[in-house]
Amino acid sequence: MPVQPPDPAAIAKVAEGYGLGLSEDDIKSFSPMVHGLLASWDAVEELYAQTAPKAPERAWTRPSEVDNPFNAWYVTCSVSEGGEGPLAGRTVAIKDNTMVAGVPMMNGSKTVEGFTPTRDATIITRLLAAGATIAGKAVCEDLCFSGGSHTTRTGPVCNPWDETRSTGGSSSGSAALVASGVVDVATGGDQGGSIRMPASYSGIVGHKPTHGLVPYTGAFPIEQTIDHVGPMTRTVADAALVLSVIAGRDGLDPRQPADLTVDDYVGALARSAEGLRVGVVTEGFGHPNSDPGVDDAVRAATETLRGAGLAVEDVSIPWHLHGAKIWDVIATEGATAQMVDANGYGLNWQGLYDPELIEHYGNQWRADASQFSQTVQLVLLAGKYALNTYQGKHYAMARNLALELRKAYDEALSRYDVLVMPTTPIQASVIPPVDAPREEVIGRALEMLANTATFDVTGHPGCSVPAGLVNGLPTGMMIVGKHFDDATVLRVANTFEQAAGGFPAPQSADGGNSS
Repeated sequence: MPVQPPDPAAIAKVAEGYGLGLSEDDIKSFSPMVHGLLASWDAVEELYAQTAPKAPERAWTRPSEVDNPFNAWYVTCSVSEGGEGPLAGRTVAIKDNTMVAGVPMMNGSKTVEGFTPTRDATIITRLLAAGATIAGKAVCEDLCFSGGSHTTRTGPVCNPWDETRSTGGSSSGSAALVASGVVDVATGGDQGGSIRMPASYSGIVGHKPTHGLVPYTGAFPIEQTIDHVGPMTRTVADAALVLSVIAGRDGLDPRQPADLTVDDYVGALARSAEGLRVGVVTEGFGHPNSDPGVDDAVRAATETLRGAGLAVEDVSIPWHLHGAKIWDVIATEGATAQMVDANGYGLNWQGLYDPELIEHYGNQWRADASQFSQTVQLVLLAGKYALNTYQGKHYAMARNLALELRKAYDEALSRYDVLVMPTTPIQASVIPPVDAPREEVIGRALEMLANTATFDVTGHPGCSVPAGLVNGLPTGMMIVGKHFDDATVLRVANTFEQAAGGFPAPQSADGGNSS
């Protein structure tokens, strides 16, 4: 569709917005030049139409309530390329922030509803090439901005261990489907803990790779410096297997370093972890909202590691207590600028964009911004105020402080092979009722971020494994490693799993509904 040339009033409105002080004669003079320049927009649109992909025909279904355990599916499908591969015969749930061409994507939000991608995300291409079957799109939180499982517009996702409780988020559906055994494995996304937190709440393995190890191409962005995608599985071995399939450069994602190399994550599990050094981060325990039972379970899990031959001792990293505040500024101002004002993708980076999603989402949220979830509304109120008032100064400060935060962890990791702490300071909380006050809705969405969000800022790999059951509910231990040393993180996680005798599953792990 050709660009609609602006009339003088439209040009005057732009000029007024920037305070250019143009007269009517100035506007009249500029108008033909503006029109002439915008002719290049038409040329780009014509050229793009010749190269843009067409969505393949892929059958999908919006499941009925009866066929949708835990309300965890957005749509179901069965997409495969056949053939052999390391994931042949395995079913995968894809977090609904990630594109599967020809299959609807909502990203948990009315502002994205109605969009069908024309491209597969890079990780989808790799999963299919490895023989996997894409079983559907798993529900995620509204624009992925919640650590609970109650903000998605398709209704709360229930925890297979106790359906009155949260699965954690924002990869809520992925966690429920894996924990209950409906699918073999799943993918998740993580900007503040959204792989690891639902893994902790739901009793599964959730691995946030080193920032840039797995290409983010084709996933809905929140903020480029904190965007991650990774595996969610029932065993560490499956997490290593999925990571081995999806990791590596694709040449389309600027989050990835040019010299990136991929390790043998599956092979690493065969190597003994005996003698590896484990630093138990004291600041990861005893938060104001920490559940003593969670702290005790993770302390007991570290003793299991000691019993398996690892050297375990406490380490103090005072900067850890600053991490969540630094994340607050980056995630709030960054998401305001990129995820909302710049329609998800932003500008000024080299890589693969999705023009159709940018237009669809940008038009849809501007048509009715009241459709944003309350968590996103909070982000916009604080983020836009700060950007308008202080011009991004605090974002710049926070990104500079992120270098100091990373240095603090790196110093500890020069003395230890991995760091451990509780993934979440609490266990799965009760899902707020539909008429809950705003304070409860937002509180339940952000109450569990203290230990996870900081590693989205620094980019270190982190894996949550079930540390044990407390009052019949799972809790997670997070294992953190050096940049791009995901293999060591997984080795330690696997050693713990073997020493613990495997991880427990809810009664519904046969793939049925536990109610």
